Amino acid sequence: MGADAGFLGRLGPELLQLLPMLDERSRRLAMGMAAAAAGEGGTASVAALTGASWQTVADGKAELESGEGAAAGRVRRPGGGRKLLEDADPGLLPALESLIRDAIRGDPMTPLLWTTRSLGHLSGELTAAGHPCSPAGLRLVMRRAGYTLQSNARAQEGRRHPERDGQFRHIAARSAEYLHSGDPVISVDAKKKELIGNFGQDGREWAPAGEPVLVRDHDFPDKDQEHAIPYGIYDEKGNAGFVNVGTGGNTAALAVESIRRWWNLAGKDAYPDAGRLLVTCDAGGSNGYANTAWRAGLADLARETGLEIEVCHFPPGTSKWNKIEHRLFCQITLAWRGRPLTSYDVIISTIGNVTTRTGLTVRAVLDENAHPARARPGSDRLRDIEDRYLTRGQWHGEWNYTLHPAPVRDAPPPPEPARAPAPRLASRDALNHPALTGADPAAVSALAAALAIPHAARRDQDNHIRRGGELTGTPGSGRKARNGPADYLQALLIRRHLAVPNPVLAALLGTHKDTLSRQLTRTSALLAAAGLTLPPAAQPPPPPVRALDGLREYAVRHGITINAPPPAANKPPDRTLTTPTGLLHIWVCRF
Repeated sequence: MGADAGFLGRLGPELLQLLPMLDERSRRLAMGMAAAAAGEGGTASVAALTGASWQTVADGKAELESGEGAAAGRVRRPGGGRKLLEDADPGLLPALESLIRDAIRGDPMTPLLWTTRSLGHLSGELTAAGHPCSPAGLRLVMRRAGYTLQSNARAQEGRRHPERDGQFRHIAARSAEYLHSGDPVISVDAKKKELIGNFGQDGREWAPAGEPVLVRDHDFPDKDQEHAIPYGIYDEKGNAGFVNVGTGGNTAALAVESIRRWWNLAGKDAYPDAGRLLVTCDAGGSNGYANTAWRAGLADLARETGLEIEVCHFPPGTSKWNKIEHRLFCQITLAWRGRPLTSYDVIISTIGNVTTRTGLTVRAVLDENAHPARARPGSDRLRDIEDRYLTRGQWHGEWNYTLHPAPVRDAPPPPEPARAPAPRLASRDALNHPALTGADPAAVSALAAALAIPHAARRDQDNHIRRGGELTGTPGSGRKARNGPADYLQALLIRRHLAVPNPVLAALLGTHKDTLSRQLTRTSALLAAAGLTLPPAAQPPPPPVRALDGLREYAVRHGITINAPPPAANKPPDRTLTTPTGLLHIWVCRF
């Protein structure tokens, strides 16, 4: 029995009009329902009428008869449609993970180590490895595999000082003590240098659509480009900021001048009864604990203001915990986001209008002084500050110290002038005489040359241990040694041949007897370590020479010049005191 032609004739126009409005599942079910209503042969007739596949119409009819057509939530049948790339190619995901993880780990063999891991590069590498995929398809694969675009997370801390937490607790305790007593506590730091001109600024600001502020396309400074260095002071008790906008260098002079201006313009009015001031700052930079100009400037400021200035430095690498960073500087950054700093007036006005809901107020002034970086105090002035005006705390005195307005200790007595080193009594050529060394001069010179390299290596090793690290200065700088391995080798030979004691040998070389003894021991050890031996005696030894005068007489007989020692300088005089019991000779020593 054939399909009901009349039924399909009546239903055909409406079915053809309805099908374009339906999704894939609904079209399949509608065509299956029409085929079932048409009777036998209806599947082929509906397929011919609609242009669909006979199998599609038959599948829709079968879904209606089995009840699957009533299940909602899917358009396609389970298993229908194109397979996922990772399902069609099981090796795609392992190859993708290998590429990404090797590049992240830094494997030098991966082709993506020195290129960007873009979708184009990844899909190209995968296609070349036998896993064809397009960038668009790879994006879907990576999302299903849990990969997303990630930026760097600044969460890993650098080198952590072992006393970091202890210093934090110390700063918190000192700040609480000052605030409780009503004395000022300020947090200070310098903000990054800003160029003055029509340069772009990070951030966005509300403006009419399509009317951005036009700025220069590059931030290269011009010749003699003006700049601004905002140095900030944050008053913790008053929740007030003070910014001294410098136009010169970011130096200790700028830091001290900023604190001076804060005190003169705001601090002394806010704290009229204050006798001391606590300054918390970073460990480095213009206000670092190793900056001598910073301490010298604060000493001058303490004398000017009459304040005891106590300084507490944050440990190295912890500047983000300084309160000025998240109480003042972040608000300034928000204030001039997207706004070119075209003049100093713009900077002063913008900073001066910074306010917050918590009550922060900010005052800004312009500092046109040069503040050169080379204005450093002399050693005598630093020594005077350390000895008389500065006291260091018991806890990490290099980080915590107080500068007093008046001397707290008496000035130490001036140091005695350094005595000039004793001169050599004989030249190296004179001491290399067979009558003194008992050996052939050529053999002694050759042995000294062979000993030079191990002697220099041992000296560098000892210096490395003494410094605790590599050389930081210029190679070859520093004080030069008066005597070298050749001199100490000659001293060894003279002592062997003439039995001259060490004090006499030390006078010959113009050094101290303890230094000579140490160097002779080292020279003997270097000879043994290098497998070298002293040259054999070329002549029998004479009677021992135990005094310097006897050695000079012996040298004169052999035509060798040994100078007489200079007279002792500053020798205390002998004084004779008459007592009832007789004459008593007392050696008066200077103290």
